[in-house]
Amino acid sequence: MGMKIVIVGGGTAGWMSAALLARACRGRVADIELIESAEIGTVGVGEATVPPIQVYNHYLDLDIREFIQKTAATFKLGIEFKDWTHIGHRYFHQFGPIGVELQGGVAFHQFWLKMRQMGETIPLEEFSPNAVAAYTGKFTLGKGDDPNPLAYAYHFDASLYALYLRDYAEKRGVKRQEGKIVSVQQHPETGFVTGLTLADGREIKGDFFLDCSGFRGLLIEETLKTGYEEWGQWLPCDRAVAVPSAGTGRLEPYTRSTARAAGWQWHIPLQHRTGNGYVYSSSHISDEQAAETLLANLEGKPLADPRFLKFTTGRRKKAWNKNVVAIGLSAGFIEPLESTSIHLIQTSLFRLLGLMPLPDFDQTSEDEFNRLCRIEMEHVRDFIILHYHAVERTDSDLWNHVRTMKIPEGLQYRIDMFRNRGRVARFNEQFLFVEGNWVPVMLGQNIIPRQYDPLVDAVEWSESRRILENIRTVCREKVAGMPTQEDFIARHCASPVAAMA
Repeated sequence: MGMKIVIVGGGTAGWMSAALLARACRGRVADIELIESAEIGTVGVGEATVPPIQVYNHYLDLDIREFIQKTAATFKLGIEFKDWTHIGHRYFHQFGPIGVELQGGVAFHQFWLKMRQMGETIPLEEFSPNAVAAYTGKFTLGKGDDPNPLAYAYHFDASLYALYLRDYAEKRGVKRQEGKIVSVQQHPETGFVTGLTLADGREIKGDFFLDCSGFRGLLIEETLKTGYEEWGQWLPCDRAVAVPSAGTGRLEPYTRSTARAAGWQWHIPLQHRTGNGYVYSSSHISDEQAAETLLANLEGKPLADPRFLKFTTGRRKKAWNKNVVAIGLSAGFIEPLESTSIHLIQTSLFRLLGLMPLPDFDQTSEDEFNRLCRIEMEHVRDFIILHYHAVERTDSDLWNHVRTMKIPEGLQYRIDMFRNRGRVARFNEQFLFVEGNWVPVMLGQNIIPRQYDPLVDAVEWSESRRILENIRTVCREKVAGMPTQEDFIARHCASPVAAMA
């Protein structure tokens, strides 16, 4: 056997790490051991995902039907944003494309912009099958010959997800140790972590360590003093309060985000319950007021007492330091507005597979891992800042602050380019958010370009208008024959957990 990999902490990050490494190593490359303590709770509110989670599931060769049943999952076609631009306004950030390419090299939304300039106010979402399906409560996986299936992700119970992956990992040789870590040993010269001591005296030795200990950062921060870069100047929310509620019988195939005076509230329908939470700025509302606001806006009966979470938005200055890699919350935190928490765990793990350390732990692998993590985190950060900054709300101190604050130069450049000609600046496109993500959010938050691409006029407007209407009709017709999400799940992947709820 090769090296010994020790994972510190369970929860979503720990068991995603264990499952993926077990699949990659196949019992030959490394021994894998995970340490977690029942005394230490997990955050467990990462219940919404983005479509690339299917890459992770495919790599593990999961039975998707079993995965959905075991985690009480539902399908997610995008995110609805209510009251963000201004109170009473809403827009939809869909997964998958909007429209089709009508003229070589010209994005579809440019034709929509001309239509808008011509006085027609058809919502952009009506040209997206995902958005039409979401608002009519429809879902299907489609057939094998469907050239344009719906793009989807999942909502699931994070605690059930961790248990599901634990079972997967242990069946493939991962050894779990129950215990609380009381001390960390380091090499006297290199500072590398060499072992851990548990409260009962057991010693766990290792060659390489994954820190999945959450915000605490037991190894990456408490031991190695790596440092943290804070982003509160752009993302002032630093608290969350979460509470599950009884389901309403409707399984909307999308996440809902509703802006409040001091932050925003999430609504995530699962098969057996609904996930709810309020992300807020403690400088603008008290914990008690935040809990009251959340409870007053539930659609079903609360199933537990509100649970509070404190966080500091930002990232570790190095996600890989010596022989420790931070995964998940220990590496940094960006609020879950676009459901990126689990995705960032996933991308870090695949990045690690591509740079698996050699016995001598070459510095180039560490440097490249940290470079890519930094770029990706900043990429996600800027996309989230966009939602806060591009608003018209003047009804509270929080919204007045974020609307008028100075934003990162890269984001300002993106906004300026889009406002001028409706073009999305292309850099760091290898990461999660691409043109099809930036466009609906920018337009949804009323960043309206001054003019459309002149190449749109290369096509006669009557012909363009006819094609636009045809696309809109095809979207409606495609969705009309789909079952509701409730019917689809009941027929194909109902969870026994839901039956017990």
